[in-house]
Amino acid sequence: MKKVMVVDDASTVRMYHKALLDEIGAFVIEAANGVEALERALEQKVDLFLVDINMPKMDGFTLVKELRSREDLTDIPVIMISTEAQEDDQVKAIDVGVNLYLVKPVNPEELQQTVTLMFGGL
Repeated sequence: MKKVMVVDDASTVRMYHKALLDEIGAFVIEAANGVEALERALEQKVDLFLVDINMPKMDGFTLVKELRSREDLTDIPVIMISTEAQEDDQVKAIDVGVNLYLVKPVNPEELQQTVTLMFGGL
């Protein structure tokens, strides 16, 4: 079973994304900010990150930079999901190493299909 870490400061968003990922058979780990996500990623294997941008303690851009700077975490795919729809946010996300950028509210089928395709099926 693939492990997906959902990183978002809004518990309702984490719950929504968890429900969508549960439907396709992923195991979900939740984190409320980048610091918590990084700590959990160092403790257990994660196969994919879904990351928000705007969070307290450590934002999504900083989290992705941290992930990409660590040899054991650098290759784990990251999907950034944010309400920020401006092109400069998307460009910055790609620059820090995000694999895919989606805008909230994310289409449920699109998220499920994207995650399934990233894993080559679940």
